[in-house]
Amino acid sequence: MTSQEIRQKFLDYFKSKDHLIVPSAPIVLKDDPTLMFSNSGMTQFKDFFLGYKTPTAPRIADTQKCLRVSGKHNDLDDVGRDTYHHTMFEMLGNWSFGDYFKKEAIAFAWELLTEVYGIPKENLYVTIFEGDASENLERDQDAYNFWKSHISEDRIINGNKKDNFWEMGESGPCGPCSEIHIDLRTPEEKAAVPGITLVNQDHPQVVEVWNLVFMEFNRKADKSLEKLPAQHVDTGMGFERLCMALQGKSSNYDTDVFTPLISKVEELSGKKYTGILEDEKDIAIRVVVDHIRAVSFAIADGQLPSNGGAGYVIRRILRRAISYAYRFLGIQEPFLYKLVAVLQEQMGKFFPEIEKQGKLVSEVIKSEEESFLKTIENGLIRVEKLIQQTITDNSKVLPSEEVFELYDTYGFPDDLTRIIAEEKGLTIDEAGFKAEMEKQKQRSKSDSAQKVYDWVVLEEKPENFVGYDQIESETYITRYRKVENKDGEFYQVVLSSSPFYPEGGGQVGDKGVLENASESFEVLETKKENGLIVSLINGLPKDAGAVFYAKVNASDRQNSQANHSVTHLLHEALREVLGTHVEQKGSYVGPDYLRFDFSHFNKMTEEELALIEEKVNKKIKESIALQEFRSIPIQEALDKGAMALFGEKYGDHVRMIQFGSSKELCGGTHVKNTSEIGHFKITSEGSAAAGIRRIEAISGDKSEEYFNNLEKQMIELSQLLKSKDIVRSIEKLIEENTSLKAEVDALKKEKAKGEISEWKNAYEQKGNKQLLVKKTSLDAGSVKDIVFQLKREIPTSVTIILSDADGKPMITVGVSDDLAADYQAGAIVKDLAKEIQGGGGGNPGFATAGGKNLDGLENAYQKALTV
Repeated sequence: MTSQEIRQKFLDYFKSKDHLIVPSAPIVLKDDPTLMFSNSGMTQFKDFFLGYKTPTAPRIADTQKCLRVSGKHNDLDDVGRDTYHHTMFEMLGNWSFGDYFKKEAIAFAWELLTEVYGIPKENLYVTIFEGDASENLERDQDAYNFWKSHISEDRIINGNKKDNFWEMGESGPCGPCSEIHIDLRTPEEKAAVPGITLVNQDHPQVVEVWNLVFMEFNRKADKSLEKLPAQHVDTGMGFERLCMALQGKSSNYDTDVFTPLISKVEELSGKKYTGILEDEKDIAIRVVVDHIRAVSFAIADGQLPSNGGAGYVIRRILRRAISYAYRFLGIQEPFLYKLVAVLQEQMGKFFPEIEKQGKLVSEVIKSEEESFLKTIENGLIRVEKLIQQTITDNSKVLPSEEVFELYDTYGFPDDLTRIIAEEKGLTIDEAGFKAEMEKQKQRSKSDSAQKVYDWVVLEEKPENFVGYDQIESETYITRYRKVENKDGEFYQVVLSSSPFYPEGGGQVGDKGVLENASESFEVLETKKENGLIVSLINGLPKDAGAVFYAKVNASDRQNSQANHSVTHLLHEALREVLGTHVEQKGSYVGPDYLRFDFSHFNKMTEEELALIEEKVNKKIKESIALQEFRSIPIQEALDKGAMALFGEKYGDHVRMIQFGSSKELCGGTHVKNTSEIGHFKITSEGSAAAGIRRIEAISGDKSEEYFNNLEKQMIELSQLLKSKDIVRSIEKLIEENTSLKAEVDALKKEKAKGEISEWKNAYEQKGNKQLLVKKTSLDAGSVKDIVFQLKREIPTSVTIILSDADGKPMITVGVSDDLAADYQAGAIVKDLAKEIQGGGGGNPGFATAGGKNLDGLENAYQKALTV
């Protein structure tokens, strides 16, 4: 049975059991403050479990892309070193929202595994929750009784809270679970050691294949448990492990989920995969084929590699793959991007995003590979210098601060530093390096540390967002909770009727005030969490249940929605001018400016930018009225021509925004008429990533301010130039400046000739070298030319020039080629630069350093005389 057939049989089975089959949600989460990525199948249904949203159907089944590389569920370090851990994996799941419970869930699982898939019953074991006295949780006797009708009692195992009480995170939905384990060992191995003794013992051939979670509780911030409004079923079956079981393999990597990727890596690397766990080459291949899946689908879902947040995690996974391939497969050029085509063929039928976004995914990965390989090359030079300095200092241990700087600042893998050091008979200060890593973690924690208390619920009432129609409303607080962070103590509140737009869809959240006759509080931000609109205020009312008046900052809202509406017009114009391959890949919409990222593979020309501006401003001048379809079936919206964005999760009913021919699915706030936008002006266009361009622009008040400033500058220039013909006056200045510069350059050359003649006769014999140490006021360019000439003409020479040109200290060092074995220009300049509070570098023959302390040149001069 192929992996595609296995996946299809699962979906067909649950469809026959009256389950609605839904597509996988994006792997990257954009509106959940508690998670970066979907780390389980239930993530997209969390609001259903908590009672914040009504399920689209009482029974649902799907296959969900998941990523476990951060937080509580983090499998990254295990990937490649065993047969079954992965960063990205598929979770096959069936769900019941207040419909069936333990009895039916257990019966479905048993029937599918043993009758549909044909797994021998004697190979299966199940676990149930044994209870936990510390939380007053009893043994799951119901699950035990239901299992007895399917499997012998000696195959039902009690499991502890760690293994059999499932929790999504520090807080949230949770409950007892029942795991199904499969014994994949040979008959001889089974006869020698009973499988029941290996369940949950990390045995690679006795593995959990399915987890049936019975959602009954919600874990609160204070760690207490409360009953959920209704009982639910949440199951998750590891697709890769199921394939291993059904295809008779002993490793996930031996299934056809991974073998096509492995074959391609073998082809590209010339290395043969043998499947040996301890073989570094095989570990590297497993890392590569696992990581390319995670990175590719994250990019396809809209998350580009970056230096922060979810983007940093994706970049780290990608760099880990590149590093393993570099070290153990000998691949020192971009190659990972060539694996994307294999993924498209394997998974495009079930996950169309990888099919449609394939070109973009390949380009982004290739660009990241090129960049990181340069980082490795530059890092190798730095490591070599560090090793030489360590040997010079008669040490066998590379200092932890330097190794950590290579890792943290330059992105050079620390394990690669270890390997190179070991080849030279050195080690790194492991304890010191760990201490540096811990310091970094603590810094990161302190920057983002926030203690969030439990909600105090004043009234269980559905919130009412009125912000599409008004920016002020009478309201009261339905729930609140305290929040403590490095800036102090604040309160998050949910309002009965809120005009505050919550951050989302690229648009910033509203700010404003919450006030009544006796109190006033500043609304600092507004976000959405688990379906609730949450506003942060700078205090707690004396009477939290009192009536208040909520007021949005009107000017900020107007400017933000003008910028949001104009992004729609911009998107349409880009597709008209550049082509329909253009798709939105990210945006920021605030009151001051807008940022719009889109797929396109070339830098835009000035003519294209001008045409875009012209088209958008034409639409603004046409005074096109907003047509808002606040709740429309998604298929109807798509049939009308609405743009839907990859990486976004849409419900059955959506909001469609239309300005003439521009139609997009969007939850943001918008102007009522394009004339309110005023004027649109592009301020910059550049690259955001490979295959992604970025436009920054302004509109409304900021556009008016921009042109007012330009006019003011023109008036000031006219006054300075004493002319109304500014262009001609500047052309004249340029001509005069060019002439004067030529005269200055000629004078510099004359002065430099004089210096060369004088300096040639000023070398002194010091040991095995001729040494010249000179002070000058010549500029850096002239000094460089002179030093290179002296290097060539004066044998066995070290030349050190200290300059104070333009009031800035600079040190230049040249070492003739015949002294390269004894003196390093980079090491000399690094030592001297300490005196001027600076730094620099170069190569063994030539190096420069600038600094901050001009007075330190004298000390540097005296020190240079002792070189």
